[in-house]
Amino acid sequence: MNPEPTATNRSWKRLDGVDLLRGLAIFLVLMNHVNMRLVLAKVPYMRGVPVQLAHILVWNGQLGVQIFFVISGFLIASITIRRWGSLSAVSILDFYRLRFARIAPLLLILLAVLTALHFANLKDFVVHAKTGGLGRALFAALTFHVNVLEATRGYLPANWDVLWSLSVEEMFYLFFPLVARFLGRGKLLLGVLLAFVVLGPFARTVLAHGNPVWQEYSYLGGMDAIALGVLTALLVARLRFSRTTLRMFAACGLALLALVLGFASVRFMWPVGRAGLDETILAIGTCLIIIAAAQTQWRSPRAFVPALLLGQRSYEVYLTHMFVVFAFFDWFVRLGKPMWLVPVLFVVSIALASVLGELVARLYSEPMNRLLRVKLDDVYDRLGSVVEPAAPLPNEAEVAAN
Repeated sequence: MNPEPTATNRSWKRLDGVDLLRGLAIFLVLMNHVNMRLVLAKVPYMRGVPVQLAHILVWNGQLGVQIFFVISGFLIASITIRRWGSLSAVSILDFYRLRFARIAPLLLILLAVLTALHFANLKDFVVHAKTGGLGRALFAALTFHVNVLEATRGYLPANWDVLWSLSVEEMFYLFFPLVARFLGRGKLLLGVLLAFVVLGPFARTVLAHGNPVWQEYSYLGGMDAIALGVLTALLVARLRFSRTTLRMFAACGLALLALVLGFASVRFMWPVGRAGLDETILAIGTCLIIIAAAQTQWRSPRAFVPALLLGQRSYEVYLTHMFVVFAFFDWFVRLGKPMWLVPVLFVVSIALASVLGELVARLYSEPMNRLLRVKLDDVYDRLGSVVEPAAPLPNEAEVAAN
């Protein structure tokens, strides 16, 4: 086992490739959620647009979440290895404390705001009795089973609905340090992770038993992507690939992303989707890109800076964007739902959701994360998506683990 890293030898760097993937993921989610408001309001704004183009633009939100899951698994496993030297050396209690520092501050304030809006009886925020009421929704959010609640009782309001993915992710991390600590030294951990990968497509098809919500929101249906991310982190930590191999990985990964995101509506891809393999293929493509990004330390062109910034604030944007979407959609409706204003609705919603996410991160979630980490004697003073490069890069500030 490697010695535990110290404050002087831990050099954590942001990965532009990972941040761009997160930017793409949250962009797909934002486009889908603005689209859903228009669809529910029966605004025929896509009339005349080819089905494939419409799918690419506004129907890939679920696939965006799958990209998030892969990245999450990769980052958590990478950070665990760098912080404690190996997965089997993880401090279980400190792992939970660090996850709490990152997740809980924003989640708790979000739930407080949603509770206040429910009692204010605002139509887009009221949790109705048929889904169990406010108390049931709060309990589901705090115990990470919003997905189960929605699969059994129906969809919650959109601001609550986004918490389904957090339920999947945090349920994985509830058991991850325990499994890593006791199985991380041998091949049993690999077997567990591969079992999640194999079960993923079945969870999205056979095991969903025809429940459309469970097809998308089940635990196992998302954990295959997280498990692939963890496997990617283990691979990156143990093997060094040649430049030629890394270029091939990047090209293959981009091709797989283009295949799934761009051609899912094409007939030849239908059997893949019906088998639940489209999301697995997308996850594998994401992993290949991450490997290339991690081992080449690829730097993004300046033209991609907006996407990088969006990716860096993806958690804050994801949890808060529906406030912006609802606000501007109500404005759109009050103006009579003019068709010419639809592109403006998309642009303004995405831009202001990004700004809100940045403000929430700077003014609340990062300071709270930093404060809670200081209490754990964490040496970092900034936050981000990071791995340790093979050799220190000059003139780059250290950043903290996600």
